[in-house]
Amino acid sequence: MSTAIPMVRVPDFQFGGDIPRWWFMGDRVLTRHSDALHMLFPEGERFFVRSVRHYAKRITDPVLKARVKGFIGQEAVHGKAHEHAFVLLERDGLEFRSWLKGYQRLAWGILEPLAPPRLRLSVTVALEHLTATLGEAAFVDGLLDHAHPEMADLLLWHAAEELEHKAVAFDVYTAIGGGWLVRVLGMVIALVGLGGFWRSAARHLLHQDGGFRARDLREMNRRLKAQGYNRNTLFITALKDYLRPGFHPDDRDNLHHAVEFFAHHPVFGGHASPAR
Repeated sequence: MSTAIPMVRVPDFQFGGDIPRWWFMGDRVLTRHSDALHMLFPEGERFFVRSVRHYAKRITDPVLKARVKGFIGQEAVHGKAHEHAFVLLERDGLEFRSWLKGYQRLAWGILEPLAPPRLRLSVTVALEHLTATLGEAAFVDGLLDHAHPEMADLLLWHAAEELEHKAVAFDVYTAIGGGWLVRVLGMVIALVGLGGFWRSAARHLLHQDGGFRARDLREMNRRLKAQGYNRNTLFITALKDYLRPGFHPDDRDNLHHAVEFFAHHPVFGGHASPAR
């Protein structure tokens, strides 16, 4: 089990007027799919916090308790930072709050209460594995080198902290006696939910920004693959790893990406966790 306690950092993202409308490679479809993450993350992060906090009183190990506090603090800041990025959607004249209202009602008002706490935690464990995999990809493939620097910093900071706390929810799940079958079921739910809501949010934005056609996403993926950006192998490996009964997030050696990022970006300071 990891012993490092996640540090809570509160970077000051300004999202100034020099950020272009299509800030990611000048690509409309790629930008709006990335913007869709701003719509997903805040409430998703709060779900992670609720799922882990539900079991906090059952954690007796002082190191894990401290790691949980750091995890909660980091996730709280992530949500606020992505909400701050809503200013770009508003600047571009994109309506997104109706989608957020439906997302909050369906995902967190209807589906979340239907799931027992252990299943909710297993979904969090699975989503943490997926976001850590996204985080690793962000450092490995260099795709964010082609995003506006402010947006790249936001996503790389988030990616680095996902790698820092990648095992916290998993270790809580293990500590409360969570088993393999429910863990795998959580991954199935996570894949369906993340994929469905992500596509829905991106389409909501694209319909207002040049229109959406199913072939647009295929063409974007073909363009990225032709330029050498293909994350399929990494994600397939990550999923295979997750299905192993003896899997642990620390099995994958990717924490060094976060260590190197923060070593070279001292602007991302840290302070005591705001978690309560």
